Amino acid sequence: MSDNNPLHLMEGINAFQSARSRAFWKEIIGLLRGKPAELLSFEEIKARLRLREESYRGLQEVPLDRIVGSVGRYRDFTSGFLPKSSKMQERWSRVYAQANSLEGMPPIELYKVDDVYFVRDGNHRVSVARQMGQKTIQAHVTELPTPVDLEPGMSPEELDAAEAYASFLQTTRLAHTRPHHQSIKLSEPQRYVDLLGHVYLHQRALELEHNRTYSLEEAAADWYDNVYRPAVTLIRKYDVLRHFPKRTEGDLYLWLVDHLSEVKTQLGEDTPIRTFSQALSDLLMEKRKPVPEDLLREQDDSVTLTRSEVQAALDQYRAKVADEG
Repeated sequence: MSDNNPLHLMEGINAFQSARSRAFWKEIIGLLRGKPAELLSFEEIKARLRLREESYRGLQEVPLDRIVGSVGRYRDFTSGFLPKSSKMQERWSRVYAQANSLEGMPPIELYKVDDVYFVRDGNHRVSVARQMGQKTIQAHVTELPTPVDLEPGMSPEELDAAEAYASFLQTTRLAHTRPHHQSIKLSEPQRYVDLLGHVYLHQRALELEHNRTYSLEEAAADWYDNVYRPAVTLIRKYDVLRHFPKRTEGDLYLWLVDHLSEVKTQLGEDTPIRTFSQALSDLLMEKRKPVPEDLLREQDDSVTLTRSEVQAALDQYRAKVADEG
């Protein structure tokens, strides 16, 4: 950092004071709303999403508004990379001066997770670039691949859901056996446990049907191909989500299974097997929505589960894990 031009330094001090004032009010507003204006911690996200592999992706132009966190200095800046401490003035101002010199700023270093970025080196440069109104910044990018979707501005609840989904994918290894699988998003993170129960029960059903052992990985792939995906195909075919804008395909899948379970419980073990298409028709009628005639004529094969069966499968798996531990 070699620019010592007094004019550039003075401009940097003025720009810092403006940025610091904005940071102060952002923090006050965040506290009043119960939403702290903080960056995400890379180490926390890495642990929560169980990220392991990484690969260098070269020098890139990265949108500044996709940079959402930092490796070690996530507490030093607001979520918009405004400086939170007056002690940062000297260094910040010198970075600003360098950015306005003929030399310019060197590229920063970033980690990429899904479609967002975390600063490995260059937090002050990001802060200055944003204050100067730049849209992009040059960066050496190292990617940590994940099938979990991340977006700027995610709420704590959305991050909890991302963590729960990452745990589900790690246990089932679905991201490896079905690398192009449709993302399974749930509005309620705790229900990924129910989803896991479906996979365990499907594993038992496969073993009984074929009289051989199935790994959880094999069972999860078969469950996805023959239970989950056909249900989602029906949901998409009849555009059911348009009636439930705050829900996801995964939510509707769980509702269908829960509904089929309730019917089975109410009518007993001798009740005729009902299908996902019938459950979808029930859902639309319950919500007083029109039921397409083609949906009433669907001839789909479905798997029905009772909640007690799902819970029993989960309990059995947990006991097995405890014994092995």
